[in-house]
Amino acid sequence: MQDVTQILQALEAGDVAATDQLLPIVYAELQRLARHKLSNEPPGQTLTATALVHEAYLRLVGDVSEQRWDHRGHFFSAAAESMRRILIENARRKKRLKHGGEHARVDLPEIAAPALERPDDLLALDEALTQFAKESPEKAELVKLRYFAGLSEQEAAEVLGISRATAARYWAYSRAWLFSQIKSDTDQTI
Repeated sequence: MQDVTQILQALEAGDVAATDQLLPIVYAELQRLARHKLSNEPPGQTLTATALVHEAYLRLVGDVSEQRWDHRGHFFSAAAESMRRILIENARRKKRLKHGGEHARVDLPEIAAPALERPDDLLALDEALTQFAKESPEKAELVKLRYFAGLSEQEAAEVLGISRATAARYWAYSRAWLFSQIKSDTDQTI
């Protein structure tokens, strides 16, 4: 089995067959990350892990001419960003009036319990994360890897090439900064 980095380099060089080699290697990992991410989502999520992985993969390898990956970690960072964008687009779509944005979503089997889905929270996080990325891009990347890709602290540290202790400090700071930003935005709208 070839290394992911070698396959990505072949893909960049125009080897279309490399896509067939890449999918089996990264699919299981992307599927695990998507399942982990979606398990943390509130009930009522209509996007499945398989659909999230397929959409992210299509975006990643769809137009090979525009893609440049330095290494395996770079590919999975791009996958995390792609999953983040898909989830944000899904939250925005659900919030639109055309798609029932003014109504609370309720699963039929659990009709007695109110729906807990809140696309506003995800949109607020996206806005705060975009602002945070301007100030601290590496810390924002850590948040994307941990929150949207579902990587553990150790896995995210390896992808970013930092120590686990640094990742822990970045994670603590990032969570506090984002919470403060989202809280102040919420207070201003009330």
